[in-house]
Amino acid sequence: MNSESTELALPIDAVFPALDEALSRGHALLQAPTGSGKSTGVPLRLMGSDWLGGQRILMLEPRRPAARMTAARMASVLGEALGERVGYQVRFDRRIGPRTRIEVVTEGILTRRIQSDPALEGVGLLIFDEFHERNLPSDLGLALALDAATNLRPDLRLLVMSATLDAEPVARLLGGAPILRGEGRSFPVEIRYADHQPDPDPVTAVLAGIRHALRTEDGDILVFLPGAREIDRCVEQLKDVVDSATSILPLHGSLPTQTQDQALLPSTPDTRRVIVATDIAETSVTIQGVRVVVDSGLSRKPRFDPGSGLERLVTVPVPIASADQRAGRAGRVAPGICYRLWTRAQEHGRPAHRTPEILQSDLAPLVVELALWGVKDPNALAWLDPPPAPAWEQAVALLKTLGMLDARGALTRLGRAMTPLPLHPRLAAMLLGAAPQARQTAADLCALLTERDPMTYRPDQGRQSDLDLRLRALQQGRAKTRIAGMDANRLGAIDRVSRQLLGLIKDVSPDLSEPSGIRSPGALLALAYPDRVAQRRNGSDDRYLLASGGGAVLPRDDALAVHPYLVIAALDARGRDGRIQLALPIEASELRTLFESRIERTQEVFWDAARDAVVARETEQLGAISLASRPLALNDGEATARLLLERIREQPERAFDWTESARQVQARVGLMRQNEGNGDWPDLSLEGLLERLDEWLAPWIVGRSRMAEIQRLDLSEILLSQLSWEQRQRLDREAPKTLTTPAGNQRPLDYVSGEVPVLAVPLQEMFGLEDTPRLCNGRVPVLLHLLSPARRPIQVTQDLAGFWARGYAEVRKELRGRYPKHQWPEDPTEAQAVVGGIRRRRPPDTKR
Repeated sequence: MNSESTELALPIDAVFPALDEALSRGHALLQAPTGSGKSTGVPLRLMGSDWLGGQRILMLEPRRPAARMTAARMASVLGEALGERVGYQVRFDRRIGPRTRIEVVTEGILTRRIQSDPALEGVGLLIFDEFHERNLPSDLGLALALDAATNLRPDLRLLVMSATLDAEPVARLLGGAPILRGEGRSFPVEIRYADHQPDPDPVTAVLAGIRHALRTEDGDILVFLPGAREIDRCVEQLKDVVDSATSILPLHGSLPTQTQDQALLPSTPDTRRVIVATDIAETSVTIQGVRVVVDSGLSRKPRFDPGSGLERLVTVPVPIASADQRAGRAGRVAPGICYRLWTRAQEHGRPAHRTPEILQSDLAPLVVELALWGVKDPNALAWLDPPPAPAWEQAVALLKTLGMLDARGALTRLGRAMTPLPLHPRLAAMLLGAAPQARQTAADLCALLTERDPMTYRPDQGRQSDLDLRLRALQQGRAKTRIAGMDANRLGAIDRVSRQLLGLIKDVSPDLSEPSGIRSPGALLALAYPDRVAQRRNGSDDRYLLASGGGAVLPRDDALAVHPYLVIAALDARGRDGRIQLALPIEASELRTLFESRIERTQEVFWDAARDAVVARETEQLGAISLASRPLALNDGEATARLLLERIREQPERAFDWTESARQVQARVGLMRQNEGNGDWPDLSLEGLLERLDEWLAPWIVGRSRMAEIQRLDLSEILLSQLSWEQRQRLDREAPKTLTTPAGNQRPLDYVSGEVPVLAVPLQEMFGLEDTPRLCNGRVPVLLHLLSPARRPIQVTQDLAGFWARGYAEVRKELRGRYPKHQWPEDPTEAQAVVGGIRRRRPPDTKR
């Protein structure tokens, strides 16, 4: 080994010979605690290794501040400026020169380097630092690097380093690579847990811990909170707590570089610092002077739902490994203290390690990178955790919608053009798809959506969702106009990113842009979020239907609620309807122009419940939302009849006018079927009619479309039309509608009221008839309801002869007293029938 000497003496030196020997033979893993010097010492010592042969070292750091500060520390050790033998490259910032031997890069930069030069010519060692964070680009970078080392560069060495990584699975992935474990240089840290359930508001809980530490402990204080919003609140409230000798410094990824570096640099001897940070401060860079850590125990991470296609940020408890990393920050320079703002019992429910991003993130960027690598099936590469199939399929579908993948899953011209851009494919589609005169607005939107929201608001204020407010503030800020409610520093950062994006696409051919030349902000945003075009729901002021089929709701009293159509850029997917966070309005005419090829125009015949009729409409549909609906004339008789019959089948009692006449026909035919063993008689029961509905009703509904028209049909005639001429003759003869009484009166037969036909007839009209009338060729006796002159039943019988012989005398006695003027003969079988007291000649054929 011919290691280059440095002034730096580090704990990692003890394991360095074994590490150098292992890398001379192949890949390796280095597991060493924070403070061991692995991030700065290992690259410097390996730079002169014989097996490296003078090639460069490329080291991945997952965070921009860590990449800059790690490179700066190594350059300082060498006594050189950045860009000499040690340099770095992060998003929009590069300090690399022709003599650079060690390049520290962030994840996106590493991916671009491997994609542009798969063999990584001139690179002998690729280091993955802090790999325990398991970010999606880190997993992707390792998979691509392994593929390149296996198939293109057998001499390329891979070194994975971490303090808390579960090393064995990584070693297996690297083909059984050796695991080397180093010692750290740190001081003991006393862990103090909360005695009781802390305040649910992490800022309130942290402020109490900070006040206690300021009173009782020495040294700088490092505070961990889940996100920038909580950090801002905490910093603001700390101003009333600390004295003039104490500096309050925020630290999170969306701050300007100078502000981040200020928090990472050591304090002056007469100044005490309170650094309020996200998990950006967990690893890689030692923050000098920290003696106390106050840990909320929370972090904010993206969670992707393949079902909805949406990603949301969730606040989650940090795993034990991360909590230990945070606590270790207090023991870098002297013994320290870590206040954990959770109870010891609560710690038992925390996971040991963080869940890899690849298992819970939007995979669209990954799909693009693999397509550029020539891989359509992720299983073609080696992964610690393969991409989940549902999220992969959702990402492929999205990229096809954006026009970045063709039907075979290969990159289109648009897809290839977006790969150099440091943007999510959605935003790249918007930036590249914008007409040249609209690129400034598109770049502004990209910057607004990737940087921190410039709008400021109190915790008790509702967040305004209108992106146009931010766009106008950005434009006014360029004119040096101060805008109320907007953070000038954030607007400045957004402006810088926008200008950098414009610089990246200045040479891109405009023929990738929309031919329509659409320039409104809402239309541009729709290029990125075609699935999140939203239409206000009928009868609602704040609820919207997305083109993807999901639901969304605006915050209460949001000014965007006046617009019928929105394009949603940020949507919190919690709940049945996601809450709209950022959106722009768009006109229906713009949607038609922009998505002309995607709008489905259909002519539909359907049942309109409100009109109770079959109607035809022409609709314009963009996904799940209807852009237009126009009535059409009904020209499809077959479809109309089918829908009408379906509705009749669902509501037969309501559909028809079930008159007494229709019920009688139904019962008369039923009687004939019953007494002839069905024979050839049709089944006119409701079940039978519904079973043959298409057969017997179809001819009667031709040209009809409304339920009211069906209800006006003569159902009795329609039922009779199912009989042959001969059957109708037999029906009238054997189950007639009426019977002629001995008095010559036509009396109706009731076939519906009971199980047998009923003849209600005045008793006196039946004089002279010896026995019960019969139907169905004598097989069915009629049930007689014999009535008094007052038309009240005095006897119900199917045995008229028996009544005459055994019951009439008693009835006669009673009726003679009540109706003395009426005729009550002693022998009714020999008497002449009477109508209303008038004698009539007895018909010769009634006596049997």
